[in-house]
Amino acid sequence: MNYFLDTRIAFPHPEAVKSSGILAIAGDLSVSRLLLAYHYGIFPWYNSNEPILWWCPKQRYVIIPDKVKVAKSMNAYFNQQKYRVSYNSCFADIVNHCRNVPRHGQDGTWINDDILESYTALYDLGYAISAEVWDGDELVGGLYGVCLGKVFFGESMFSLKSNASKFGFISLARKLAASGFYLIDCQIQNSYLDSLGGEFMPGHDFQAVLKKNRIEWLQNDFGSWPSDETDDVR
Repeated sequence: MNYFLDTRIAFPHPEAVKSSGILAIAGDLSVSRLLLAYHYGIFPWYNSNEPILWWCPKQRYVIIPDKVKVAKSMNAYFNQQKYRVSYNSCFADIVNHCRNVPRHGQDGTWINDDILESYTALYDLGYAISAEVWDGDELVGGLYGVCLGKVFFGESMFSLKSNASKFGFISLARKLAASGFYLIDCQIQNSYLDSLGGEFMPGHDFQAVLKKNRIEWLQNDFGSWPSDETDDVR
């Protein structure tokens, strides 16, 4: 039986997760609940006609920032400065593009109005970030996620031009690596993330990293983003 959440801001321990990866059901998407969830590697993922499902897979799919893979075909994009990357310049636009861009093999999206509202609230408080990819003045790709301490929890990305989201992801990973981030949580495996260096991490190792991150967060009260929002990386 899955654990049903009530109005208290609490979750069962991640070790209690079922083999399905679902840890709990219901609750809300308040900022307080989301922050508690992400500090322990728990994330919401559900269809609009369902109660909120809270996931915490036993095997976690991650990318170590300084181990991000850059294919030879991508090197040309960086050498030619094909695109420009900015951060936190149009968060809501990025989420809406992730929501609306058609995806092969998918019918609809899990990014509903409640997700947009809640993650925008996290962004307003400095806990969510976006990376925007530009071709001139045209927004052609990007991604967003939650940034707590030295861990980035990726949520979604999109491309309107060839390799735009990869360009943004690699640029972000390099920025995180330069700032000493421990890992990028990709949540769920797919071939796209495989090509960028994704790997499985045992749940207990993943939770050990998060515990270290929480302790440092409390001791140092460091921010969630390594630079100001106007920073551009090519």
